[in-house]
Amino acid sequence: MEEKIRSAAKGYEKDMVAFLRAIIRNPGESCTEKAHADTIAAEMRKVGFDEVTIDPQGNVIGYMGTGDKIIAYDAHIDTVGIGNLNNWDFDPYEGYENEIEIGGRGTSDQLGGIVSSVYGARIMKDLDLIPEGCKIMVVGSVQEEDCDGLCWQYIIREDKIRPEFVVSTEPTDGGIYRGHRGRMEIRVDVHGVSCHGSAPERGDNAIYKMADILQDVRALNENDAEDDTEIKGLVKMLDPKYNPGYEEARFLGKGTVTVSQIFYTSPSRCAVADSCSVSLDRRMTFGETWESCLDEIRALPSVQKYGDDVVVSMYNYDRPSYTGCVYEIECYFPTWAIPKDHKVTRALEAAHVSLFGEQRIGAPETLKMRQSRPLVDKWTFSTNGVTIMGRNGIPYIGFGPGAEAQAHAPNEKTWKQDLVTCAAVYAMLPTKYFESL
Repeated sequence: MEEKIRSAAKGYEKDMVAFLRAIIRNPGESCTEKAHADTIAAEMRKVGFDEVTIDPQGNVIGYMGTGDKIIAYDAHIDTVGIGNLNNWDFDPYEGYENEIEIGGRGTSDQLGGIVSSVYGARIMKDLDLIPEGCKIMVVGSVQEEDCDGLCWQYIIREDKIRPEFVVSTEPTDGGIYRGHRGRMEIRVDVHGVSCHGSAPERGDNAIYKMADILQDVRALNENDAEDDTEIKGLVKMLDPKYNPGYEEARFLGKGTVTVSQIFYTSPSRCAVADSCSVSLDRRMTFGETWESCLDEIRALPSVQKYGDDVVVSMYNYDRPSYTGCVYEIECYFPTWAIPKDHKVTRALEAAHVSLFGEQRIGAPETLKMRQSRPLVDKWTFSTNGVTIMGRNGIPYIGFGPGAEAQAHAPNEKTWKQDLVTCAAVYAMLPTKYFESL
């Protein structure tokens, strides 16, 4: 069966490349993905999906098979913008193709993933690989770049769909990824009193207060966690003394915090500022929650010093999707990690090993880097797993075409070999999963 799957995937290479290039020809940033969704829905129908729908939020969903158990493959179909066009060596929407690779915005992050999953499902149908009582769900999800996981919160809560497990097709550099740090967006608002700049002692400068707070925020990121350190650094979560989940925290890496934006109000350039606010980008490791992260900022000595003049809160997201759907959610994206011995992890690893061996594979230029890393690893960035597993506890695992380093970069590209490899592994996975039950 392995040879049939490999051969079928290779046989669809030209179709996959043409499909990918058709998607990238249309811009599709968050909340403007309609052309992407329409292109994907048309391809799903062309290759014989049993059902294809676009839900009220704009997610395109295709099914192969008719059973009650659902195995889902997720690919977000929005991209970031192109940035400074002068940094590109080619048209990011026309892209290019040669014998080995395809270039264009979204090729790695992560339109290649929807391509491989659509054709992986097609191979399952060709070779009768859909297990009895099961159906395969392929999702082209929206707004991930703006608000990762929002799409799947809608799918789970509003579409009332809860898969057995979900495979992320985000780029994994040929590896199997079983987790990543979470993140949240924190806002700190400081109140002051304005006065004429010639006599600043008459006012209460909010920017000065914020300066004290920012020094404490920096200490969180940089300090150690020794007993005599007043503001213990985020590294403390790698220590069993502070975190029962320290082993997974060490796997994912310590949390971080940085200031990403700063705002102020003042009557003029010759007046004392009467408010100052900052946004904090907080990356969370295993064992940290939105409550613990907010409480950590509220407990800083400078925040305590200024009392009621400081408000620490979390941002909300409420931007309409391309269909006009507004689905408000907190800007909290939980950490998640599926255990290394979980049946889903084992099944995906078994599918890869049976088809391609125990090492990562890829195009020649990628092999040195890929094969210096373990087959099972983790992402640096965030994915829809923050909602699927982080909020809802549905097992989630990653294997996808392309490279993390290509994400959001100019001259983005992916490799034809990756499209073929992933389609084959996706086709084999359900069989390996049900064999393990």
